[in-house]
Amino acid sequence: MSGPATVDTPLKKLVGEKTAKALATHLDLHTAGDLIYHFPRRYDERGEHTDIRSLAVGEQVTVLGQVQRTTVRPMRQRRGNLLEVAVGDGSGGVLTLTFFGNQAWRERDLRPGRWGLFAGKVTEFRGRRQLNGPEYVLLGEGGDGEAAASEEIEEFAGALIPVYPAAAAVPTWVIARCVRVVLDTFTPPEDPLPATVRASRNLVGLGTALREIHRPSSKEDLHRARRRLKWDEAFAVQLTLVQRKHRAADWPARPRPARPGGLLDAFDARLPYELTPGQRDVGREIAADLATPHPMHRLLQGEVGSGKTVVALRAMLQVVDAGGQAALLAPTEVLAAQHYRGVLDLLGPLGRDGELDAAAHATRVELVTGSLGAAARRRALAEVAQGRAGIVIGTHALLYEGVDFADLGLVVVDEQHRFGVEQRDALRAKADQPPHVLVMTATPIPRTVAMTVYGDLEVSTLSQLPRGRSPIASHVVPAAEKPAFLERAWARLREEVAAGHQAYVVCPRIGEGATGEEEAPREDDSGRRPPLAVTEVAPLLAEGPLHGLRIGTLHGRLPAEEKDAVMRSFAAGQLDVLVATTVVEVGVDVPNATVMIVLDADRFGVSQLHQLRGRVGRGAAAGLCLLVTEAPEGSPARERLDAVASTTDGFKLAELDLEQRREGDVLGATQSGRRSHLRLLSLLRDADLIRDARAEAIALVEEDPELARHPALAASVAALVDEERAEYLEKG
Repeated sequence: MSGPATVDTPLKKLVGEKTAKALATHLDLHTAGDLIYHFPRRYDERGEHTDIRSLAVGEQVTVLGQVQRTTVRPMRQRRGNLLEVAVGDGSGGVLTLTFFGNQAWRERDLRPGRWGLFAGKVTEFRGRRQLNGPEYVLLGEGGDGEAAASEEIEEFAGALIPVYPAAAAVPTWVIARCVRVVLDTFTPPEDPLPATVRASRNLVGLGTALREIHRPSSKEDLHRARRRLKWDEAFAVQLTLVQRKHRAADWPARPRPARPGGLLDAFDARLPYELTPGQRDVGREIAADLATPHPMHRLLQGEVGSGKTVVALRAMLQVVDAGGQAALLAPTEVLAAQHYRGVLDLLGPLGRDGELDAAAHATRVELVTGSLGAAARRRALAEVAQGRAGIVIGTHALLYEGVDFADLGLVVVDEQHRFGVEQRDALRAKADQPPHVLVMTATPIPRTVAMTVYGDLEVSTLSQLPRGRSPIASHVVPAAEKPAFLERAWARLREEVAAGHQAYVVCPRIGEGATGEEEAPREDDSGRRPPLAVTEVAPLLAEGPLHGLRIGTLHGRLPAEEKDAVMRSFAAGQLDVLVATTVVEVGVDVPNATVMIVLDADRFGVSQLHQLRGRVGRGAAAGLCLLVTEAPEGSPARERLDAVASTTDGFKLAELDLEQRREGDVLGATQSGRRSHLRLLSLLRDADLIRDARAEAIALVEEDPELARHPALAASVAALVDEERAEYLEKG
């Protein structure tokens, strides 16, 4: 191709049609820019230990190693010879490469002493790690000092050898060769980062960074390249979030100041307990936000049971005192009904306007869900539309046409990560002016995630638990290794029931036979059995270890009235054991429940297990959470469960959760499934860099809100964090 290559140049013009098609098909790389931003996963050094001993069977790997010896022997079952090549990495680990058929040329190629990159799937035969028929490329100098002539080997002439995210059909050295071809004619884009930021943060230029990350001259140069490219990712995200926050601050909203002598004061006076200092502090922050002529946009995070609902209810009462309405959006009908009953209990006569025992200045609380009967729905909607219902609680049914508010002043979203941006915007659009928004989560958020995923919200944290919460003991039950431990778990549950308490048993699946037939699960790739299901486990428990106890089931496919009836029975003590899915994960509050047994606990995430565990220990008696697993000791799954059992500190567990998840799970493959643009940034390891990028983003947006004076930066932000990603980030 004549002329320089740019980020938009199609790869087929640079590397040929066949290779370009392979890159597009297997790695979704289409342009020179796609390839240049396909960064190496790691870098090997000749002589550096790649630690063959740590390779996992079934893993697709690229190993840097040196040929130690070759052996040729005839095959018994078929014609021809078997070539076995022992490759070492200098650490004592040995990997056997096997090649079938008469391949004398390969034996000459793979002489002892030669270094190479070997790619394939790890198998095991008689206790030895193997690669069967691997792809490989030999590096420049053999044991006799000869210089290799082949073009591919030039990629590995430096001390640092890039190893790329690859596919079986496109091994790392093919990618490296293509990168070299592109870099030979590549003209980097204009550097979008303002020169003042580059200088003050000591960052190399973009062109230098893009070259050095692929062909680093030294470890120092590689570090500088990675730091610059991480900065670009962090800066783009922070600029997007700071801009969103800046624009939201300019929106008009109706102030809802506190009114002395109103509903809120009456509510505070009748509370049977004292608010924690944290609840009072956060309450003051929210009250001040509500009194401003701009919409509040605040995230309230707090441990399970830290008292977020009371804080949210006090905010809703302040808005009702100011003549507005408040809507509480819950992710499930079970949780919406639970909130409705909880709010009515907390308000007492203050929530019974129009009834005989109503207090002066009382308001009404309405529940709006998809399962309301026609007459009840008409009545509830009339109360909402005419403004008599000051507090409206519901699921996403609140978003449908036909639900009209007289004056929507505050939207409270519980467990906000379960809602899409479109849903929240639909509710917001029901107000004449943007309402104030309070989003709540009981999943603790590490500091860097708060800065990044929730960077356009003000964050308030409730860290204290109210008095009266009981401690929760957690233990791992290794069912496969020690079946007697599982028997003891069921006996322990029976002891708690005999003492007058109740229990949860949680399963990962609903099971077949539930409404909306579930496909029978197959074994996964590892050969594990399907996860346990509510509809299968409940009868086995009723006939076996929990015989004679009153057992109910709860899952998302039950009709709404049935779900509500089951929860009411459990809350009233008419059931001893509730066998459920994670539908009980959030908001379910039964103080008499003291035991939770989570079956197949290794199939749940860290945050999910922490949320589930928070359902017990909510009353005077201590809680017990038993995590049942067949994961072997020492496995990552078992270590994760051990960590959950070792602490009830949600913030420590959130850090652990972040360590164990890919960054893309946090910042996201976008909702459409396109790959994440965040390739290098680590929320765990790059906290300081993210903080610095946020400070620079705030300063830049304050002086140039739309980045009008920085068109290249605005374009790069749009490319790195497109509108869809911005919505994903806001969604969290």
